[in-house]
This record gives sequence, structure tokens and C-alpha cells, in this order.
Amino acid sequence: MSGRDGARAAGVALVAALVLGGCGTPRSGALGAAPTAPPPSTSPPTVAPATTAPAASTPPTPQATGTPPRPPTPTVTGTRRPETVTIELWYVRSGRLVPTRRTRPATVATSRLALSELSAGPTPAEAATGMVTLLPAGVEVTRIADGVATLGPVPSADDPADRRRLREAQVVWTLTQFPTVRRVRFAGGGAPVGRADYPGLLAPIVVTGPSVGEKVTSPLTVSGTADVFEATVSVRVLDDAGRQVAAAFATASCGSGCRGDYRVVVNWRTTREQHGTIEVYEVSARDGTRINTVTVPVLLAPPDS
Repeated sequence: MSGRDGARAAGVALVAALVLGGCGTPRSGALGAAPTAPPPSTSPPTVAPATTAPAASTPPTPQATGTPPRPPTPTVTGTRRPETVTIELWYVRSGRLVPTRRTRPATVATSRLALSELSAGPTPAEAATGMVTLLPAGVEVTRIADGVATLGPVPSADDPADRRRLREAQVVWTLTQFPTVRRVRFAGGGAPVGRADYPGLLAPIVVTGPSVGEKVTSPLTVSGTADVFEATVSVRVLDDAGRQVAAAFATASCGSGCRGDYRVVVNWRTTREQHGTIEVYEVSARDGTRINTVTVPVLLAPPDS
């Protein structure tokens, strides 16, 4: 290398050294040896979690007090059992079966409750309409299996045949209201019997609702079964003075030789609570008079009472 070239190279090196010295950043310079631990005054860096799933939380430890912590209240599921049950009872009036209803505290032994109420007899208001019972006390269901309810002995089993038949029909019609009972076997053997084994024991018109003494408001639905001319069932409402305050009629699902269901909706107005009567009847095809009349004493009440 010539003297001129050497001088040029030395100048370039000097210029480069000056530029690097004047333009360096704060991070420039020697770092020295890597530290083996963070300085005492420096907090460790916070590391973000690698997943977005929430961490399981630990319930706080209850502080000690004078009373131990109460256990959690169990959650109640399912349908709450009703507090009352309404049963249908079949009594006897003028040699025919007639229904009424009772509302009593709920029980799982509904068949026992029904026979107990049936043997107890009608209320004074029901008795005033002619209802009686032929079932003595002490008759119980001993077994229910395959839709058949088996009864224990009846104390007055030596009754005349027609009275015994009515008594058995009372029991059969009362017990077969329950879905677990389709037929009844009486003590002493014999095949089980059902409602169809007691034909002719129902009046042409049967009223299943309302019941004797029931408090009713308008509009009122009167229901039951009937075997009447052209299946036409008529209803009228009488106030406490015997005046007609409403009337209506409906057609049963069957009639004139067959029994069908009926529902009649009747409206009336009253401003005070009073005794009244629901009359359900058939209009005679011969002369237009009311025949086969069933009277149900009730309590007529104003709306929302």
C-alpha cells in the first residue's frame, strides 16, 4: 500500500469512530455479564395466563363466630302435593243414585276416605233434599290390584235384595271415580262388578255440579248426564223468593234411549248473597211441562265475592 492510500484509510476509520460515538442510543455500550437474580428493588414481571378459561375460585373461609355456619337450604323440586282433595259420593234418593261432593284434607288413602264419608251420610242440607246412605260404618277396602278393589265384609249383609243392590251400587259408583279402580269385588266371593252391572239406578237427569249448598257465581256451568227426549236439558235459576232470574238449555251428547253428558252455562245478576235454587229438567214432549226435575239448593253470590 502507498503512503497516500494508508493516510486515506486512516482518515476513514477516524471519521467512522467519531460518527458512532456521537449517534449512539442509551441502549448502546457494553452490557456486562448477565445478572443471576433481579435486583432487590425490581419487581418480577407479571406474566399473562396462557388460557382464557377462568381460574377456579376458592370460597372464603368463614370467620369463627359463636354460631356455626348454617347448612345450605335444599332446593325443592317437583309438584307440591295439594292440601285438599275433592271426592264424589253417591247417595240414594227415591230409590235412585244421586251424587254430591266433599272437600277434605288430602290423603293417599282416598278409597278409605271415600267409604268413610259415604257411610257417614249426607249433610243436613243434603238430607233435606231426600238423600240417604245405605252403607254402614266399618266397611273398608282390603286390597286394590289390577284395577279391582276388594272389600271387607258388610255388617248388614242380610238386607233385602233391592236394598243390597242399591248399597253395592253406592260403593261401586263412588270407588270407580278413582283411576286405580275399575271394578269392585265384595266379600263372599263372586266376580268383580262395575258401573255397567247396575243399570236403571240413575234418574233420567243426574246433576254432578254444582253440589247442594255450594256457593256459586255467574256465569255458572251446570253439568251431569241425562237420558231425555231429543237430548235437550233445560236449566233455570231461582232466587230466595222463588222467582226465576235466568234460564238456559243445552243438548246432551246422547239422548232418547241413551245417556249422554251435558253442560249448560247460565248467567244471572244479583247484588247480594242469597239462597237460591238450580233446577235442571226435561220439557215434556206431550204438554210442555217440566218433568224429571232435579233441584239443587245453592248460595247465589255476586261476582268477585
